Amino acid sequence: MKIALTQINPVIGDFNGNIEKIISRMQIARNAGCELVIFPELVVSGYPPQDYLEHEAFLAQQEKAIDTLIERTQGIAVLCGAITRHTGSTGKPLHNSALLISQRNIIFRAHKRLLPTYDVFDEARYFEPGKESRPIVFKGIRLGITICEDIFNDEDSFPHPLYQANPVADLQQAGIDLLINIAASPFTIGKQELRRTIFSQICRKYHLPLIYVNQVGGQDSVLFDGASMVLGDDGTLCHQAASFKEDMVVIDTGQIQGAQLPAAQNETELVFQALAMGCRDYIKKCGFSKVLLGLSGGIDSALTCAIACEALGPENVTGIALPSPYTSSASIEDARGLAENLGIRFEIVDISSTFASFRQTLSPLFAGLKEDVTEQNIQARIRGTLLMALANKFNALLLSTGNKSEMAVGYCTLYGDMAGALSLLSDVPKQMVYALARYVNCQQEIIPARTISRAPSAELAPDQKDQDDLPPYEVLDPILTAYLEEHLSITEIVSRGFDRNMVEDIVRRIKRNEYKRQQAAMGLKITSKAFGFGRRYPIAQIFRE
Repeated sequence: MKIALTQINPVIGDFNGNIEKIISRMQIARNAGCELVIFPELVVSGYPPQDYLEHEAFLAQQEKAIDTLIERTQGIAVLCGAITRHTGSTGKPLHNSALLISQRNIIFRAHKRLLPTYDVFDEARYFEPGKESRPIVFKGIRLGITICEDIFNDEDSFPHPLYQANPVADLQQAGIDLLINIAASPFTIGKQELRRTIFSQICRKYHLPLIYVNQVGGQDSVLFDGASMVLGDDGTLCHQAASFKEDMVVIDTGQIQGAQLPAAQNETELVFQALAMGCRDYIKKCGFSKVLLGLSGGIDSALTCAIACEALGPENVTGIALPSPYTSSASIEDARGLAENLGIRFEIVDISSTFASFRQTLSPLFAGLKEDVTEQNIQARIRGTLLMALANKFNALLLSTGNKSEMAVGYCTLYGDMAGALSLLSDVPKQMVYALARYVNCQQEIIPARTISRAPSAELAPDQKDQDDLPPYEVLDPILTAYLEEHLSITEIVSRGFDRNMVEDIVRRIKRNEYKRQQAAMGLKITSKAFGFGRRYPIAQIFRE
């Protein structure tokens, strides 16, 4: 049987648009001689719909969209993810389901059994888990249909499984010829290799070929990479769809062998593509087309600008330099050079007189007090206010440019450089910022070399450098990763060779600045634990490690 794996980028609640996209891909698959076309998890509604699942109007429109799909399914069968009603007398009112549609009828339903509630997932809040996994015979082939998390609970891959049930083992015991998994599995660094490893182990263990179809596209902070794949019963990766864009792969179940794979991509390239896709989808799905950002001449704003240009085109990006009395001529030169290299609109708005006005206004109350971080923050907040005004006037979204290392320890100004609608780098550690900048420059110099080579500085005080207030980033970043992503204690981090006083100070800063991060612009998630959606810590607390 010829099958099409079709990863598409749905928009939550755009039922007409999502169905039309499904139907158009269905027609392409049919014309290619396919008998079955497979789409990702909850593709009709988009994933994750969150509290829209509590709105009857949302559910009713989704059901109407499914009726349209059923009516137009001719000459080819469709397997897709959708919301269905739970008809039991107790439990949650909905299921996360897979529907197999053929000849204008739903001939099979499979309900997701394992409902994740960790990190960005909260499915048990809305859905009732399925009670069993059973095969369906279609075109003479016994199919085992699973949904995303259902395949991620094998004890050989996870020494401490999260769930009691193992849907894959149940299906194999019932007798299947082909395992299918439809998913909305988010991207994080290393996730693609992890999936391949887990899937390969499952295929070898149960002697089953696997078809995996994943969603693609950005949904708020969560990024779906696609990279749908087919593995043989020996665990060999035979086919893989593209990463971070819509794609279709056609296979024949009688010939699941060989290797038809896209060109290999390194981690830095994948992260750049993920951030560009996330930027593009967030801006466009929110109904905007243009962005604006402050260009300081530093590496964070330069990289943010380069990603935005990749996502939206340089004609839709505006960079604003906002020099203060402490801004070096090199910073303005590098900001202008970047803008010229990218081909974006570039403007300069000097804040010196505005800053002087603020100081004069506050001078009666500040009399006799030394200048400190207060005056630095005033400059940052003047910039934030002016950038927001320009974004409002020109109907653009303002991009915040801070990186994860700064956000972690609070080296950022609330209502200042943290202002904006979207933060592209808030989950990108500083060392990775440098790697991404070098990737941008791999074929020609886009980001000025001096921007990359000179010591980073906020330039809010004379001769200021980041390292005056922070450990070197090559020291800071591993400590942050150990604490934020690996959840290690201070003692465990110190055992890796770090100074205890330094580690204690960094952890103290992380906790002290939680209030800032909970007011920050939404960021794009690329690591296993990002600030924002999926990371939940109290602001008021006294826990000490």
